[in-house]
Amino acid sequence: MAAKGSSKQRGKGKGSKGSSSSPSKYQLFKDWSNWSLKKAKVATHYGFIPLIIIIGMSSDPKPDLFHLLTPV
Repeated sequence: MAAKGSSKQRGKGKGSKGSSSSPSKYQLFKDWSNWSLKKAKVATHYGFIPLIIIIGMSSDPKPDLFHLLTPV
């Protein structure tokens, strides 16, 4: 049997980088930007097709919804 490594925990845990009680401005910016990019990704994912349909419905020849959704 192989011996196991030391029992020290290494990694990116919340208490691994010192004992500061409040996060830095960089960490707050990083968290905020990650949160906002995740929300933007979801909004883009679910809003792209409805946006295309709305743009198509407001075009000059005024097609029916059926004509917008059929590939022909």
